[in-house]
Amino acid sequence: MIRRTKIVATLGPVSSDVQVVDRLIEAGVDVVRLNFSHGAAEDHVKRAEMVRERARAHGRAIGVLADLQGPKIRIGKFAEGKIHLTAGEPFILDTTCALGDETRVGVTYPQLVGDVDRGATLLLNDGMIVLWVEKVQGTEIHTRVVQGGELSNSKGINRAGGGLTAPALTDKDRADIITAARLEADYLAVSFPRSAADMEEARRLFREAGGHGALVAKIERAEAVEAIEEILAVSEVIMVARGDLGVEIGDAAVPPVQKRIIALAQKYNRLTITATQMMESMIHQPIPTRAEVSDVANAVLDGTDAVMLSAETASGAFPVEAVAAMDRTCREAERQAPVNNTLQIIDRPLERMDETIAAAAILATMRSPIVAIAAFTESGSTALWLSRANPRVPIYALTPQVYTRRKVTLYRGVHPVNFPQSRHDDPVQVMRAAEDELRRRGVVRDGDLILITIGEPMGAPGGTNTLKLVRVGDVTHRA
Repeated sequence: MIRRTKIVATLGPVSSDVQVVDRLIEAGVDVVRLNFSHGAAEDHVKRAEMVRERARAHGRAIGVLADLQGPKIRIGKFAEGKIHLTAGEPFILDTTCALGDETRVGVTYPQLVGDVDRGATLLLNDGMIVLWVEKVQGTEIHTRVVQGGELSNSKGINRAGGGLTAPALTDKDRADIITAARLEADYLAVSFPRSAADMEEARRLFREAGGHGALVAKIERAEAVEAIEEILAVSEVIMVARGDLGVEIGDAAVPPVQKRIIALAQKYNRLTITATQMMESMIHQPIPTRAEVSDVANAVLDGTDAVMLSAETASGAFPVEAVAAMDRTCREAERQAPVNNTLQIIDRPLERMDETIAAAAILATMRSPIVAIAAFTESGSTALWLSRANPRVPIYALTPQVYTRRKVTLYRGVHPVNFPQSRHDDPVQVMRAAEDELRRRGVVRDGDLILITIGEPMGAPGGTNTLKLVRVGDVTHRA
């Protein structure tokens, strides 16, 4: 059984050497994430080059996702490295404090004093510490500890319900966008966007820097949930980033919001990534908890395109095992679940030729014993339309374009195939070669029915205009 849901794995200290990357690829990674919150620009460039070299050695295409840090608001440092806060005690967030103690600590975002007032609730360290704001006085935010505990250097700050005004793109992000373009990132993830304007600004900067990848909107703010449809309209991918999102909207609200976002993404024909703490326990142990397995399986059943590992593969003790666990969980969820075609592509007016061909292909798979779809594509658009409709059979994106092969690594149910061709090739000969390639890969055999989508003349992006039903090994077809 070929896995349809894609796996994104974050590279980090434990997963940046050749041997581990080889094992991650063998375990089933489809896309690697470069976390720009850590590491130097040159480190990320070298990692991307190494991953692509190893992918070629394995005969695979691996996508690269560059993830911007965004305006993560944090406390400063403590003189002793950490303190303990007790419920009921006062505590001050002071934007001018250099080194904190048991009474106060600094803040990396001076504008925080303008974003809160009496009655606001601030959540530190992913919600582990809860502070209630009593008053704002100059550069100081006077709070009362509601939920205490250990607090150490540089922990994040969120406001319950959202409302922090920090811009989505920092000066560091702008520099990192240039790096992402330089390493030819296939996907650029924007952290903490609040609106479509944030995504459009990131796209403009990325294109000006020479980047050609697709944009991922990370839904981490309460405001982003409210503006989800406008953000979807200007983004190719939505990431349900459940860490900061859960802190802002509350942990109980995350599951229904996740399901709603995935459903809306399907409606808008966008890709989705479900992320954060999916197999968190595997940072320290070689097998996941049953709850984590259920979490991953439910995301697959919701229709997510990809599931993502963060610290599990970046700094955990069992990075390869985490990918293997994710792989088998996805496969089992897909095997047990009935395939329900997402029919938006069929039920709405079709404006493009390649959309029409994709819709016809999906209808054919619903009525005939077809085992695979071979989609010739230059830009990847036909493969995208096919993927959005969630067919019951695997889709093979045959393309000579390196960028397209890497891009479709995130498309649910789509598998990239390096297939050199030119607009001067004879379509009949090309289709025969495609049949032979799928046979060579062991995914079809004589007598199987396959669908082939192709454009004539060949080699023109968006030019798919032909759908052909072929029986593998048919003498008439091959004559």
